[in-house]
Amino acid sequence: MPDYPSLAALDTLLASLPDIGEARRRQLGMVRRELAAALARDALPVAARRNVRRLLETGSLTAYLRLAESGTLRHRLVGGRRPPTSAPTNQARYDCLNLARTAAGLPRLPLGGGAPVLRPTPEAGRLTALRRQLDQDLAGHLSPGRIRLTAVLALLLDTRSRSGELAVQRVTHLTDGHTGIHIRRQPQHGTTAAPEREWLPLSDLSRAALDRWLPLRADLMSRAHGTTRLWVSLRMNHAGILDDDGRATLRPTGMPLEENGLVTSYRAGRSRYDELRRLLPPKMEQLRRAAEEQHLAAQV
Repeated sequence: MPDYPSLAALDTLLASLPDIGEARRRQLGMVRRELAAALARDALPVAARRNVRRLLETGSLTAYLRLAESGTLRHRLVGGRRPPTSAPTNQARYDCLNLARTAAGLPRLPLGGGAPVLRPTPEAGRLTALRRQLDQDLAGHLSPGRIRLTAVLALLLDTRSRSGELAVQRVTHLTDGHTGIHIRRQPQHGTTAAPEREWLPLSDLSRAALDRWLPLRADLMSRAHGTTRLWVSLRMNHAGILDDDGRATLRPTGMPLEENGLVTSYRAGRSRYDELRRLLPPKMEQLRRAAEEQHLAAQV
């Protein structure tokens, strides 16, 4: 198949995704092969050959998904034919595309992708144990990554914020003394509800976590160009977008952390710290829904 510039840039983009498991890497490889096959068939816009953002834009992916889900782009025959792909494969394909789009600075797909089966949420007792563990952690020495993760988890528990809502939080959203925070609620993907603003009080745990995070954030930010975003990067990285010479532009520490970075830090922290692995569900969204369920139960 032709080696289009957009595919070369996509390879660099996918290689830059941190903390991706072996199974997800295989799924990303499948998506890459299918995209290459779709380009070779001239099934996507011509501009999708030259530019990775055009390759990942909604118009290109709508055509790609239609072909892929029909089985036309299958790498191997099944019983001598290419049947439609299964619902789990379709969902994995959709998730992989959103990983790539987020890394490329694009919003999540406003496409179907099927109704995902919601994973179970932790019971209320585990949330209580998690708060207790975070409080104990704050009393001792913590690495920079652990400090940021603790603050993220504490605010998630207090505000029941989605990852996208957490990513856009700013220090200016905090009230004096960190007693509360203003949240801009974002509608779920695929809905037309208008965003809402909400003020929420913060617990002692969140205030203590912010007392550890904000000085560290200020130090990290001093190496970048400055931002009011609450969550910033701990180390150098790049945006995944290549220049005309095919090189990625490095970004210093202290740059705004995007939604994918927050989700990745959650997965990495859960994997790295044994005491958190037993308390945190695999997905950040499961923890958010558990916090929401606990909040609603307290209102009854």
